[in-house]
This record gives sequence, structure tokens and C-alpha cells, in this order.
Amino acid sequence: MLVFAHRGASGHEPENTILAIQQALAMKVDAIEIDVHLCDGELIVIHDRWLHKSTNGTGKVSDISFSELRKLDAGKGQPVPTLEEVLVEISGQCLVNIELKADRTVIPLMNLINKAVSEYGFSYNQFLFSSFNHHLLFEIKALNKDLNIGALTASSPIDYAAFAEQLNAYSVHIDVDFVSANFIADAHQRGLKVYVYTVDDEVDIIEMHRLGVDGIFSNYPTRSLVKIAHLKNLDSVDNINH
Repeated sequence: MLVFAHRGASGHEPENTILAIQQALAMKVDAIEIDVHLCDGELIVIHDRWLHKSTNGTGKVSDISFSELRKLDAGKGQPVPTLEEVLVEISGQCLVNIELKADRTVIPLMNLINKAVSEYGFSYNQFLFSSFNHHLLFEIKALNKDLNIGALTASSPIDYAAFAEQLNAYSVHIDVDFVSANFIADAHQRGLKVYVYTVDDEVDIIEMHRLGVDGIFSNYPTRSLVKIAHLKNLDSVDNINH
């Protein structure tokens, strides 16, 4: 079960900042999840379109200039980073899940990913692109069918993970409140990985392990990594005893 540092190690440092990325890397996580918007033509790493949610600014990301954005405090004096700055920081050390939060991001994103592979030590299979806007995922696949996409859902569809298979997705990402044994079985039968967000409570970690999901998104990655290692050890002991 992979552990994705949700918005970096956001339980420890301001979310989606370089500090949160550095902390996640120090924790030796399997993957880092970040959110991408477009501001004044620049790909930036921030979760909400409303600035007040994670900075000392006001208004929308789309209504501010990039130079104005860079003056804002995203926590502990950290600026809102560009996606390129985050990728330079990670430099191929782990898988990166980039969640697209806005339209018109795909073309500049693909250009940057090509640069990251040629200059920053990444391989293409170290990227996983996700979004609640499945049209953006379709656009990515149309440009490069070999890239991995993850279809996000905050519900339990009638036909379970069929929507993700239709997108030719690598994975399906589902809210912890909606994941079920039936959903997981359906997704796995379709050849999809199942990644669950956001899993911080010990009881949820245990349940996700029991259900056999492929990964979890956590704000406290070390806590999750330690618990998962403990659960795996218990499984090994149980197998030996049997």
C-alpha cells in the first residue's frame, strides 16, 4: 500500500509549499500529491482557486498577476511555488501525482513534464495526472496515450469504476467515505489501481489495509508508513503461524 504525501507533508508544514515537499522527501514517502492551477500563464502549486484558503491574499488565483501572487504568504513565510520549482525540488526521487484543478493547464503541463524528464531526473512513469475534471484527463491521454492518469471521484457510482476504465486510466482515486469492498473488487477486475483520500486516522489505515487498496493519501505520511509497516509485519507473522 503506497503512501502519498497529500499536498506534501501538509500535516507538518504549510500545504503545497516547498517546505511541505522537503518534509515529505525526508520522510521517504512513496509519492507526493500536489495541486496545480494556472496564474497569469504560470503553472502554480496551490489547492484552491480562492487565495484566502491557503494564503494571506484575497480573491481568485485567476484574477491576480503572477508577480502579485509571489508576494503572498502561503504559511511560514513561504511563497506559492511554481510547479517547476516543486519538480526541481523532487528531481525524480519519488512518484508525483499532479492534480489538475483548472482548465487550460494541459498543454503547458505537458511541455513542463517533457522538460522535467529531460532535465530534472524524472521518467514519464513517475508522473500520475489526476483530476475531478475528466475532460482534462481525456485531453492528456489524447496527447500521450502512454502517460498515467488517475480518475478522481467523490462518490460511489452505480457502475463503480467503469468511468475510469473508459478513460483508459491507470488508477481510480476515491474518497475514504465512499470506498467499499465492491468498488475495490470492480476496479481491480478492470485492471485499475485504487488510491484512497484522505486517510489519516489509524482506524482508517487499518481498514484500507484490510480492504486491500493500493495506496492512500495522508497528511501525516510517517504515521501512515509506520502503521502500514506494522500491519505488514503482523501479516507476515500470521502467515508463518498458519
